[in-house]
Amino acid sequence: MPYPTIKTLGIIGIALSLLGCEVRADAASLAYSEIRPHVIHLDLPHETRGMGGVIAADIDGDGQRDFIVSGPGFVSSYTYSGRKLWDRRTDIQVTQVSEKDGLPGWHGPGVQVTDADGDGKPDVLFLTKRGTLEILEGRTGRTKRSVKLQSPADSERWEHLVVANFRGRGDRDLLIQATNATGYRMGRFLAAYAIEELMHDGAVKPLWTRDDFASAAHNGARVADLDGDGRDEVLGAMIVGPDGDVLVQLPVIGHVDAVFVADVRPDIPGLEVIALEESKSQQPVPGYNSISLRLNYFYNRIFGVGNRVFLYNKNKIIWETHFRHHEPQNAAVGDFDPSRPGLEIWCRSRVDTRQAPFIFDAYGKLISRYQLDDVAPASWTKKGVEVIFTIDWTGGPQQLAVAKERHKAGDVGIFDVMTGRFLYRFQTKADRLYVADISGDWREELVVVSGDQILVYSNPDVNPSPDSPSLWARNHYRRSKMTWNYYSP
Repeated sequence: MPYPTIKTLGIIGIALSLLGCEVRADAASLAYSEIRPHVIHLDLPHETRGMGGVIAADIDGDGQRDFIVSGPGFVSSYTYSGRKLWDRRTDIQVTQVSEKDGLPGWHGPGVQVTDADGDGKPDVLFLTKRGTLEILEGRTGRTKRSVKLQSPADSERWEHLVVANFRGRGDRDLLIQATNATGYRMGRFLAAYAIEELMHDGAVKPLWTRDDFASAAHNGARVADLDGDGRDEVLGAMIVGPDGDVLVQLPVIGHVDAVFVADVRPDIPGLEVIALEESKSQQPVPGYNSISLRLNYFYNRIFGVGNRVFLYNKNKIIWETHFRHHEPQNAAVGDFDPSRPGLEIWCRSRVDTRQAPFIFDAYGKLISRYQLDDVAPASWTKKGVEVIFTIDWTGGPQQLAVAKERHKAGDVGIFDVMTGRFLYRFQTKADRLYVADISGDWREELVVVSGDQILVYSNPDVNPSPDSPSLWARNHYRRSKMTWNYYSP
């Protein structure tokens, strides 16, 4: 029997609604089960234990974005057509739990791409567990330079790297970061270098260093040009300027879990940074039963502190807010309700089951909340969602969010952030999730790493805004697509 068409299923859905029948979110996923992903077969180890990730970049210069996949002991590159460009078996610095193992943390790819030597061709950069910076020719994977880097005395090695523009000369600088070697590991050590200096023999003097950076826990530093002056700032629980000076520091209770950058408030010049704070909940009533949980819940609602969401830029903290001091933990930031000014901030909440997301507007006001179980497909895991990306899927003004099933290699869903309603469900076994404009039509594709395959899902509908400028033209977009991890996509 042939599959029903999308049009046929739409007619059936309308007919059922007219008859007063409820149509669950699962109905939309039936139509989208007809979307066949573009498949790239990988000749790589299957088991990565949460280490390593994937990024998209044109490394062979043909104008089409390629994929770089990393994991423990390897970094490899594949074209969109599925041809393997190269494969390096090497001790690339990728890790699991960053506060225990160091950066870049869960799903962190540990790879950057830029023109390192000014020859007009892309190069691939990564750190190794031996303490070296490896610079490879993007097209062939041939080693151009291997630089031994001495890390700070209280660190194990340099662990995280980010291509940056600190001098106003383009993407010709490099930020490297390390955590303290003992205790709860946080990325307090920073060093900024001119990449061309690293390409030469001999001792290299950094542009600047810091040993007191307030990094987000679980994450490496992020960079972005916040004020549009052509130079990047370094982002965490503080903002460090392109010359290494501290510009803003958050009054954090506990630590920051995740950091994002976006133009949340178009009425304020430049970009803003969003940070999610994790503070320990107080437990005045001992035990773990229904009575103690309820009493402690109300105690923290009335007397609790912390677990805030901050909006800030290079000049000041714009606002801070919270929802009953519930830990926000993960977020998605985007134009989820185009009728409202600015962007919205969706917070997942930290609970083992029955996640209860809450949403703030651009001014820090609570505008929506719901129970995920009430809106997710009936067979979706009760543990909720994880690895949440904002996605430009439709080509229209409203952005959506995408996530995978939590704590399993499971399905992926695209959902309406304001209501939580799942619009499209892709049945797969997602180990990694990544979102980027792969095709170049400015809409974004959904990239799933599943075992020994990369699956690329594209929206088959006609793009309503084909002339929109490329997302890759945005400085903070390019940066985020190379420095993401599980906590800060």
